Amino acid sequence: MENEALIRGAVFFGLFALFAGIEAIVPRKARTQPRTTRWFTNLGLIVIDRGAVWLMALILPVLAVGAAWDAGILGFGLLNLVALPTWVEVLAAILILDFAIWVQHMVFHKVPFLWRLHRVHHADRDIDVTTALRFHPIEIAASMLIKIGVVYLIGAPALGVILFEILLNGSAMFNHANMRLPLGVDKFLRLFLVTPDMHRVHHSTLKHETDNNYGFALSIWDRLFGTYTDQPKGGHDDMIIGLEWQDDKPSKLIWALLLPFKKK
Repeated sequence: MENEALIRGAVFFGLFALFAGIEAIVPRKARTQPRTTRWFTNLGLIVIDRGAVWLMALILPVLAVGAAWDAGILGFGLLNLVALPTWVEVLAAILILDFAIWVQHMVFHKVPFLWRLHRVHHADRDIDVTTALRFHPIEIAASMLIKIGVVYLIGAPALGVILFEILLNGSAMFNHANMRLPLGVDKFLRLFLVTPDMHRVHHSTLKHETDNNYGFALSIWDRLFGTYTDQPKGGHDDMIIGLEWQDDKPSKLIWALLLPFKKK
């Protein structure tokens, strides 16, 4: 696809501005920390993460979209072994990649070493559109390697990978946004998509709630595999977000970068 980076960048910044604006006007939950310090850390992490991906691009021959082109040329992957209409291949790739992200997310919660990386994301004491960007660079690198492997395995078409990346980034910002949706709209949307109220449950300090609602884009996987929780036990207004660090530490950039290596 021509101008891929320009299109993805325009969609990203457009949706970021949209969701940030909505949550400023109709917030779902009162903040516990100043926005300035949290945003500095969360946006700082995405800058570092982009640098990590750039370094990976220098070391690896291909990243996700490049892997799709490469798989197509070499005939690798399941979708390259069968003759299907392009739209079917694109749709199948999006569904499989979304399921793979769901599995990866669950595994990062269950495996202790991986959880040490992923808890950087969960340590945020408020969740808003910037929390969607708050990941440790080592987790971002690991996620990219997993994604490349899945793309080769299924032979995903490049268009499917590009559309999936746009969907993943957009839906992550949407379901992390601290915006109030009408309950009827939320109830309808979560039949298909992960809504802010649905995903907020996953950021609860209660482990049995954190270990549910793993989806980022489609809500079907949590429903199918029994990891769906409708509402937090104490309600959204009273639920506590984050982990055991209920102080100012999670809003500090250096602390977040060092968190995976802390003993506790």
